[in-house]
Amino acid sequence: MNNKLAMIAATTLAIGLTSAAQAQDMGGNEQPFSGVYVGAAGGYDIQGNDLGSRLQFDRNGDGSFNDPVTTAAGADAFSPGFCNGRAFNGNASRGCENDRNKASYYARVGFDKQMGNLVVGAVGEFGKSEIKDFVAGFSTTPASYTFERSLNWEASARLRAGYAIGSGMFYATGGAGYADIKHRFETTNAANTFTPNNDGKKKFGFIVGGGVEKFITRNITIGAEYTYHDYKDNNYNVLVTQGSAPATNPFVLAPNTAGTNIRRSDPDFRWHSLRGTVGFHF
Repeated sequence: MNNKLAMIAATTLAIGLTSAAQAQDMGGNEQPFSGVYVGAAGGYDIQGNDLGSRLQFDRNGDGSFNDPVTTAAGADAFSPGFCNGRAFNGNASRGCENDRNKASYYARVGFDKQMGNLVVGAVGEFGKSEIKDFVAGFSTTPASYTFERSLNWEASARLRAGYAIGSGMFYATGGAGYADIKHRFETTNAANTFTPNNDGKKKFGFIVGGGVEKFITRNITIGAEYTYHDYKDNNYNVLVTQGSAPATNPFVLAPNTAGTNIRRSDPDFRWHSLRGTVGFHF
């Protein structure tokens, strides 16, 4: 995954260097980047390595997810372990499917002001990524418990500042993001009852990055862009109650018989986005 990210980043840089080397004035316009534009962006999103992610438990209902879940004999009920992916089934030896890195696609509108070689402006963007982020745990039952989060949509408002050379420009960008994050829980445990809580899925975050852009006609630009997206997402949890399980079930073992809350340990939903861009400048 890291090799793929490095390869795409190197390609982005190469496009930028080529654009600068081939820079030329477009029909005598000395400030081609000044004005309003609309455009689109699409590419591939890659999640960072969340190795070490696991499930956390609140057995006594105090809001702190630092409690062990033990059997009636005092053994660790989750001794088979955890994985930073989606469990194939309840058997820990089968392992997990990796996080899904997938395509993204966005629409954008912006405004830039060019002053000599300096370009400053703002851009608004709305779109979607198909990525999915998993973490799973395995109990001695045996059973698996998988948390999934994905992105329904994302909006952002960012500033950007660039350095133009003729019809090409290198730029940096950064600003606020607002995302609708979807959660899903699945388990092979058919005995206990599971109730999701605190799905508050709309989150504020931030986006930073940079890219290159070049006019290929008087009004049309193409480019390549890298952005990093980061959202704090640590409210979602699942309450496990007795259901049809016996009273000796680890999730409801006395003296804390009201049940156990489970959540994922990694509080951030974050990813890298490598995209091509196209814009129409008025």
